[in-house]
Amino acid sequence: MSAEPLPLRGAATPAVPPAELFAVPRPPLDAFGPAEAVRMLTIAGVLGASVAHRIIRRAWGFGAKRANRRVAAAEGVVDGFERLGPLFVKLGQLIASSSGAFPKELSDACLRCLDDVPPFPAELVRRTVAADLGRPIEELFLHFDDEPLSAASVAQVHAVVLADGREAVVKVQRPGMARRMIVDLRAALLTARLLERRSEAARIANAVGVVRDLYEVTVSELNFLVEAEHQARIGAAVGAFGDNAGVVVPEPFWDYCGPRVLCMERLRGIPLDRFDAVRAAGADPELLIRRLVKVWLEGVAVHGLFHGDVHAGNLWLLDDGRLAMLDFGIVGTMTPPWQALVRAMFRASAFDGDFTPVAVALRELGLFTGQSTDDVAIGEQLAMVMGPILSGELAEMDLKSVTSQLLDFGRGTGASGPEQLILMGKQLGYFERYAVALAPGWRLGRDLYLLRNIFPEQVLAAAAERGLELPS
Repeated sequence: MSAEPLPLRGAATPAVPPAELFAVPRPPLDAFGPAEAVRMLTIAGVLGASVAHRIIRRAWGFGAKRANRRVAAAEGVVDGFERLGPLFVKLGQLIASSSGAFPKELSDACLRCLDDVPPFPAELVRRTVAADLGRPIEELFLHFDDEPLSAASVAQVHAVVLADGREAVVKVQRPGMARRMIVDLRAALLTARLLERRSEAARIANAVGVVRDLYEVTVSELNFLVEAEHQARIGAAVGAFGDNAGVVVPEPFWDYCGPRVLCMERLRGIPLDRFDAVRAAGADPELLIRRLVKVWLEGVAVHGLFHGDVHAGNLWLLDDGRLAMLDFGIVGTMTPPWQALVRAMFRASAFDGDFTPVAVALRELGLFTGQSTDDVAIGEQLAMVMGPILSGELAEMDLKSVTSQLLDFGRGTGASGPEQLILMGKQLGYFERYAVALAPGWRLGRDLYLLRNIFPEQVLAAAAERGLELPS
């Protein structure tokens, strides 16, 4: 059933860098020294001053008369994040994408962290590219645009023309990023521990767990060769079945990639959350959403590798009408047992309503230790809980309900692995936002189109029985 492409690392293709360059350093998170102590004081000072400034402005009515104290404090926290630099902007992005796990005021304020940040100088960009690729920019490219197309917390993107005339972009990591991020993570970990001792809200939000999750994301994201490999593998997976021509992943150009430089084909379009522009483009908005979710869900349930950060800046409607998935710094992996769980959930919801295989999958993952061994009975209980959310016949709830259920499940089990489902749930939250704006009548429910490559025989039979013609 799996159509997962062969791994690229170690392949015979000479353009792919040697395997040792894909190594991801993992400096200890629990280490603490003078640099971290100074940084902790800086963090405390900046956050305290930023929050106080916002609250004082509110108290005196400067532009925030109607804002309550919690909103003002949340805005102050984000002001502090922006002043403290890339790691804290990344933390804000994590909070913004995990709205169910944090106070609404904070998650709403952190949406600002999804915007571009100030760029770093072109001279440093050129120096980084030359150091990573072994030649000056003038020898590598026919043209290099010093003005960045975009700038984010970890890197910025510049337009280039390759030696053979192809248009491309290069994503270049901010100088000194690795060391700075690790120092900040260590300081943030100690801060989170102190907050959890003194604040019930910090304990509920699992502040320490958030920092540890951020560490795992960061150490992988800092090697752009790993990102390029993920991008190439997901791009190959999108085309594996031959029916996803409406979705594209930009091709990485391995000859121009290094640990801090990622070069890929240039695509032109608009972010998916420019809803008015998307509608004006003349595409079928509902079909756009369905195509995206189909490709993404195949990554979860079939290929075992899926985009883990589908905010609108990473999803574009291209000028030619296709959809593009961008930025693979954060990806999710689903091991076979977790894939079996996801497939069992969708099989039950779309076809037979039998949640017994879901109970079996949960038990095999060690999530029902010490409970009843009657999988049929447990399946019936799961049907009562999950059925109203996932079942086509009762599917009046939207993707946000699916997300909430998955997040509640991940928090409640106490198991070591639900992070995979939690990351999946976060992405469903993004898709829910796009669906509400672009396809308000669509529900996940029993959309057979999404499952065509996951359950091909069942979908074919069910579509024929229901007289449905699935989109191409």
